[in-house]
Amino acid sequence: MLASIGFRLVRWVAAIALLLALPPSIAAAQTPITTKCESAPLMAAFTVFGETGKMPPDLGKFLADAKLQKIEPYKAFDNVYYVGICWVSAWLITSPHGDVLIDTLYGDYTKMLLDNIRKVGVDPNDIKLVLVTHGHFDHAGGIAELKAALPPTTRFAMTKEGWREGAENAATGRPIPWKMIEPDIVLRDGQTLTAGDISVQAFETPGHTMGTASFAYDVRDGSRTYRAITVGGLGLNAIQGPEQVEAYIASVKRIRAMTYDKTRPIELHLTTHGFSNGLTEAKEKLKSRGPGDPHPLVDIVGFRQQLDALQDGAEKRLIVERAKKAKP
Repeated sequence: MLASIGFRLVRWVAAIALLLALPPSIAAAQTPITTKCESAPLMAAFTVFGETGKMPPDLGKFLADAKLQKIEPYKAFDNVYYVGICWVSAWLITSPHGDVLIDTLYGDYTKMLLDNIRKVGVDPNDIKLVLVTHGHFDHAGGIAELKAALPPTTRFAMTKEGWREGAENAATGRPIPWKMIEPDIVLRDGQTLTAGDISVQAFETPGHTMGTASFAYDVRDGSRTYRAITVGGLGLNAIQGPEQVEAYIASVKRIRAMTYDKTRPIELHLTTHGFSNGLTEAKEKLKSRGPGDPHPLVDIVGFRQQLDALQDGAEKRLIVERAKKAKP
């Protein structure tokens, strides 16, 4: 089931920075943690790094290897495709009159993203709107390249703080050089955006960063329509103090409440990091799914378990951050 794997994404930005500082000969000498993008060993490795502050060499090898990051794009729902890489997601929502892309990847992987979009039979020129969850390099680092590659009418959207964070992070040149574009659409909490025949509702869900946004939208499976969400931030790797952790906990509680909404409840999570909830393994079941079988990516119980684990980890972190602040 989705979310059967524990949820402790921490310090991954620092992990990539450390990795990029390694000489290629050292990184190449390590045995990769997985050659098939399995979720469990990746989560285990990220957990070790989070607890020790030391990157497992096999994780470093995996993150540095473009061949291992490459996975085939696939049709998740009738109107949604996965077009990302192994460790970072990108979701393409399609319609006859224009498409919506969630997140940009980064570096050479943005080129791979565009190739993946073409592979699933979509012309990138039909993308009307690019939604960016937050201003970290792995989700926003390809934004300038996409803007140059897509039609001038394509719009880009982030929260006000997301735009600021993105510009600030890009200016540092760490962990990789990337460029931020000038702000375009500034998202408001609860705002509904339309592109083509697609409607997406944006929610400010601060915590992972204070500018993080999450996006809710309809996904179709035959005659059935589900309400999906892409939660914009999963980890506690960029915490600046207890107030941010408190915001994170409030966002998790808010998203959990959406799963119980009596009018349009959230029914599944299309995550920003596939290994965080077993997406790799769940999507393989799409290949053998028979008529009438349940959709393997629809798992509300598993999603609520994710949220419970996120909140539990954040509450523990809150104790630590409050103790730090209380020190003279």
